[in-house]
Order: sequence, then C-alpha cells, then structure tokens
Amino acid sequence: MRSTTDRGDLTARATIRNAALRLFADRGPDAVTVREIATQAGVSPALVLHHFGSKDGLRAEVDAFAAKAFDGIFEAMPPEELVELLVGGAPKGSLAEAFARGFPPGSPLPAYLGRLLLTNDPAGAALFAQWYAATRRLLDKMVEMGVARRSEDPDIRAAFFLVNDLALILLRNPIAMAIGADPLTPEGIDRWAREASAIYAEGAFSAPRKE
Repeated sequence: MRSTTDRGDLTARATIRNAALRLFADRGPDAVTVREIATQAGVSPALVLHHFGSKDGLRAEVDAFAAKAFDGIFEAMPPEELVELLVGGAPKGSLAEAFARGFPPGSPLPAYLGRLLLTNDPAGAALFAQWYAATRRLLDKMVEMGVARRSEDPDIRAAFFLVNDLALILLRNPIAMAIGADPLTPEGIDRWAREASAIYAEGAFSAPRKE
C-alpha cells in the first residue's frame, strides 16, 4: 500500500514532467535549466533531481510520455476504423483528424513533436518510424479491402500520406495564418479534411486539353 507521501511524490513527479514538457516545447530541451523547470513546477531544484536524477533523466521521461501519448492515437483505433475515416465519406475523412483529435486545447505535445521531428532528435526519428510503419500497414489494409489502388511504390505512398498529416502539426501556425483557422481545431480539421479527401479520392488536376 502506498503512503500519502508516496501519492504526493507521484503528483509532484507528474507536475515536474508536465512543466518540463511545456518548457521543452517552447524553447527546446537544451535551452532549459533544471532551476527553470523547478520554478515552473513550483518545486525546488533538489526535488527535480530527487525524482529524475538529472535533466537527461527528466528528458527521457518526457520523451517516453510524449511517445506513449502519440502512439495511443493509432492504438486506440483499429485499422478498419481508420480506413472508414479516410474513405467513408464523412467530413473528417483524413488520417490527420485522428492526430488532431488526440491533442486537447493548449496541449504542448504538438509543439514538442515538432521539435523532435525537425531537430534530428533520436526520439523523433523513432516516433516517425513507428508511425510510418503504422501508415504502411493501413494502406496495405486499404488495398486488401479494395478501397485503395495498389501502388508501384507503396513505401513512397505511405511516407506521402504520413508527411501530409504531420504537416498540420509541424506547420500549424503558418497554416493557421494562411487559412484563417487553427488546423488542429474542429473547424480547421474539418476544412482540411474535406479538401484532402477530395484530392485523395478525385485528384487535383484535370487532363490537359488537346489542341
């Protein structure tokens, strides 16, 4: 049985981790000190080191927490449901919707993911590899179900789908400025998904006119 002190320690540990996540997302892990994390969490630097041993230990826990949160987006939905999102005719028919709805308003996770993926961070590379494999399995399932054409280069096609979806996270702010809506809100994802679905299903270009 855990004591009251143990439960308090667990709460403090999560508070420290969440403070570090937000600071890492805003400025990058290398630019943040243990003292700044402690101040953000409302604890002493000694308590941060007590729980995590070092800033590297804290960063490893933040990475693990972020990876679990993002992986849960795929794990919570079987391939058949993801296929339905893509081809079922619903307004939110895009795999990007599965990403976007996993981020609560104000969450630092999208910004943190952007840093991981754009700085050649090993944790970001591992996440991308996992999501790429999941996307490839999804496309194979769609071909098997007869709702997607077989590709001459399925590796490239899987990467294309994944990169297009991740663009909503990596380029969230520029996209918001361009279209006048945050692409990770219901309004933004609805608009994005409608057009993405039309492009995937119908194509974006017409055949050139013959003179």
